[in-house]
Amino acid sequence: MDSQCSSSVGNINSTPISARIESYEGEKKCISDVRRTFCLFVTFDLLFVTLLWIIELNVNGGIQEQLRKEVLEYDYHKSFFDIFLLAVFRFAALILAYAVCKLRHWWAIAITTAITTGFLIVKVVVSKLLSQGAFGYLLPIVSFILAWIETWLLDFKVLPQEAGDEIRHLSVQNALDREPLLYPGPVSEGQFYSPPESMADSDEDLDDKHDLEKPIV
Repeated sequence: MDSQCSSSVGNINSTPISARIESYEGEKKCISDVRRTFCLFVTFDLLFVTLLWIIELNVNGGIQEQLRKEVLEYDYHKSFFDIFLLAVFRFAALILAYAVCKLRHWWAIAITTAITTGFLIVKVVVSKLLSQGAFGYLLPIVSFILAWIETWLLDFKVLPQEAGDEIRHLSVQNALDREPLLYPGPVSEGQFYSPPESMADSDEDLDDKHDLEKPIV
């Protein structure tokens, strides 16, 4: 009975550990929740900048006419088309690095953020966007803020949490490896069996007892 209890306890203790390892390996093959959130925010960055650019095209005289001016007749000092292309570049680079290749380093986000920051600062200083109304302020500021939010999200949320999950996985796996693979089987009653004393032995013991009780002359 005790051996059965110990065996069942061992199975109970090992089953959740194995389940956690299998679930972690399953998540590792696809993508973690925090990394999925980061990729979703990168997609939001592209869609939000695109929406603002389309609104700017409509406000300034119609989409077709403004597309001709900003794309076909591109002018660095007046066009917002390069800010839209900058958002497309961030989306393509970050999704390729952190969703497709599943990179676990910050160098990709550092490159995209550095390029975005440098380009926007130069464009605001050199170009004439600030003289073109509210969108001349809004599009560069929104693009700048979203790029740095992505950097913060990856550096302080995604990479530390995945590193912690990796450490916990290794500790759980090491604990599982240290457990015995085979648990002791049920103890049979034959191990504690003692054979009964023979009658011959008992007769000899009685004779020896009588001899000892005889008086010495």
